[in-house]
Amino acid sequence: MRIILYTGKGGVGKTSVAAATALRCAELGYRTIVLSTDAAHSLADSFDLKIGKEPIEIAPKLHAQEIDVLYQMDKYWGKVQDYFRSLLQWRGVDELIADEVSILPGMDELASLLQIVHLAESRKYDVIIVDCAPTGETLKLLSLPEVARWYLTHIFPIERMASRFASPIMRAVTDIPMPDDQVFDTIKGLIQQLNRMAELLSDTQKSSVRVVLNPEKMVIKEAQRVFTYINLYGFACDLVISNRVLPDSVTDPYFVALKKAQARYGKMIEESFAPVPILQAPFFDQEVVGLKMLRRMAHAVYADQDPACIFYEGSPQEIIKNGKGYLLKLKLPFAAKSDVHLTRAGDELVISVGNFRRNAILPRALAALEVQKAKMEEGKLVVSFS
Repeated sequence: MRIILYTGKGGVGKTSVAAATALRCAELGYRTIVLSTDAAHSLADSFDLKIGKEPIEIAPKLHAQEIDVLYQMDKYWGKVQDYFRSLLQWRGVDELIADEVSILPGMDELASLLQIVHLAESRKYDVIIVDCAPTGETLKLLSLPEVARWYLTHIFPIERMASRFASPIMRAVTDIPMPDDQVFDTIKGLIQQLNRMAELLSDTQKSSVRVVLNPEKMVIKEAQRVFTYINLYGFACDLVISNRVLPDSVTDPYFVALKKAQARYGKMIEESFAPVPILQAPFFDQEVVGLKMLRRMAHAVYADQDPACIFYEGSPQEIIKNGKGYLLKLKLPFAAKSDVHLTRAGDELVISVGNFRRNAILPRALAALEVQKAKMEEGKLVVSFS
């Protein structure tokens, strides 16, 4: 089984790429499902078909689903949300506002991602393709299980026991709502589902995150941040897809400057994501809508390659805790220490090795620290921050 998540900045064509990939996988004989976790669904628009909250077959061996966020929220978060809502109303918060703010930030998207666990365990599909919401925050949400596991082991039993003892006393002196066993059971079940999701997505032989971008400066910068967090949280990025690249056949003078800019940013993409493979999708002469155009896009991107294969194995960069600081490890094979030059600008680290350049966006934990030293170690550049 393969699980492939497509992420990227809004408007880069991520949904089209995910839909085209799913169609290609199905036509290769894989039982495939493509689903969207974005509240503003556009999968149906890409296929030019009606897609509902339950999986439906839209082509041979191809199913699609646009997740109903309200349904998923009620399924995974309902009892806890009911308790928070009653607590807010007890404090005099308006019922409508209480209903809105009882949802923790990111919880709606996380509930949608939990559908991956259900689909994987159903064993109905060989390939699960996820069109993620257009933000790198999705990847940060995937780091929650590590925190949740600690909470479930250390804090959760104490809270549950304290609630059982305190509830009769509290009810005797106040009418404040107290959580019951159903609330705690919901929290426990949710965390267990999060753990299962983390197991699936961190299995690099099953799961990959793919970054979709356009050859534009702002889009590339956002993609770099996403790429950093993919590596930081231990997920595998096996492919980058540069979409809407003007083909060589476009010779109209109106597009000359844009083609030059795209060529320049194409080099920046190589510098930012190598050695992860980079495939391109052209700027088509018509909108990518419907099976015919999606099939055309899939052929342009993958040609004769199998989209479900693993295009790159390993982690091009690692961030490791080292005492009070951190180590950033970047793969730079065949480079000598004397050839390496580092330039730091805010949260961006530029590594130059001869004519080779690599741009890395630092996560917040490293951006606030100073570079202490750098060395080459077994084909990797190791940069110390403290």
